[in-house]
Amino acid sequence: MESASPVLPVAGLDELTTESRMIATPWSRMVRGIGLGQYPIDYDPVAAERIRRTFDLLAVKVPPSNSYTRFSRLLADLILNVTDPAVDFTRVDIGSAAGDVVDAVRSEGNAYYRVTAGCILMAAFAKLGLDRKLLVNAWMDFPAEILAATDRIRPDRIKDENAGRHGDYERLSAYTAVFLALGQLGMTDRLVTGERDHVREALDLLERVPAPFFRGRGGSMLLSAISLLGFDEYIVDGPRDYLKETLDHLDRADELALPAAFPQPMTEDFGKIYPLVTMLNAIAMTGRPEYLTYRKDRLAEAKDLLGRIDPVERTHMALYYLVALHNLGRLSDEVPDLDAFVEDVLGQWDQADPGANFFRNGIAYPYMIETAMLAGRPDLITDEGLDRLVGSYPDLDRTDLDRVNRPYPFSYALNMLGEIGEAGRLYAPSTRYGGRSAMAWVTSRLSDGGRAEGNRLYMLDHALVGYALRMRGRQSAEPEVFRNFRFRLST
Repeated sequence: MESASPVLPVAGLDELTTESRMIATPWSRMVRGIGLGQYPIDYDPVAAERIRRTFDLLAVKVPPSNSYTRFSRLLADLILNVTDPAVDFTRVDIGSAAGDVVDAVRSEGNAYYRVTAGCILMAAFAKLGLDRKLLVNAWMDFPAEILAATDRIRPDRIKDENAGRHGDYERLSAYTAVFLALGQLGMTDRLVTGERDHVREALDLLERVPAPFFRGRGGSMLLSAISLLGFDEYIVDGPRDYLKETLDHLDRADELALPAAFPQPMTEDFGKIYPLVTMLNAIAMTGRPEYLTYRKDRLAEAKDLLGRIDPVERTHMALYYLVALHNLGRLSDEVPDLDAFVEDVLGQWDQADPGANFFRNGIAYPYMIETAMLAGRPDLITDEGLDRLVGSYPDLDRTDLDRVNRPYPFSYALNMLGEIGEAGRLYAPSTRYGGRSAMAWVTSRLSDGGRAEGNRLYMLDHALVGYALRMRGRQSAEPEVFRNFRFRLST
């Protein structure tokens, strides 16, 4: 089967930046909006036109009253104007455009999404090297505004199949995004000075997330962010050891009987390996190897669970697993034949049907693409497989659940195809879509106002903003908070 010969932004795990080692998987980027704009490239007028055209297509279905999509469009346009060498975008222009984006953030009624949008804006400012005085000045303190907004996020407001199991999961995730944003702006001191210690408050939220799956998955990113900022002593050296407490909670999963429910059937072991492998990466971020053997051999447990989940589920988890092992300095010990491991995972490239369902199968292909990319195996990505992925979206009309969630796998595909230089496939006319492109077809099938899709629509917003932010220049430096961090266990 012929390889697509994609142009990969990295040739393997050793070329990853700190941000990509910390936020390696598309879940955090598409669902939570953190880590957008990884793998920077030079400005591409064709890609810029695609992004703007996609927002035009969305505008047919999604009215300006949708604050989040309006914010995303305004921010993407600001980014594209700043990065386009043919546009003379002055500081005054940037200030005016940023003011419009701030207004859109403030108009978002949902506190969690208002914080998320604000953090994306601040992270974009940092990555573009824009003057933070446009956000912090005599008449506005936008970072303080977003930090304060975390107090308005109430527990158990997520209305999905896990209602009642989240607790303060959203607020904990929002704190993670705020910490990363302020860290990139060089404003970390704000978190621990003044009347409140926001780092301690965020850590105390962990015990208010009841389900082990959500405490592990969300908590791992919070712990990683705190370590990145240099506050790891808060995690393990204070009156409480939050890392041990979180691992203890994962160990009680069977006793607590609060398993995560997934939109499509997944094995019980999938619900256990997911939070565990994310916690392995948190351990790597803290640089404390003793936690790998706290109460049990955590690496042996992860390997056992990875072997017990089914092959499609393994496509989701293999990427988390490999990156965590790399960051722990244990990859060659645990996976002595990386090529054979990746070839086994990519075995589903010819077997799985990406149109079978939106979640289990629908995001398997993007995970396989990124796994091949990070392992330096572009030869495993074939033209036939990419065509199968791009042509899969009409099949998601088979159920109401798959149809309204179609932006979920589609955002993953846009993100991943962009990273390997194959996003044009989503914009090319196709007989599968009656002569239209996949992008035009998918956006035309959104419900009126995007109401049925709800926050799934925001994942497409994130993919588009991330695509725009990548165009800040191939030689663009990481924000200092990432550049200064070292994975101590892998050096």
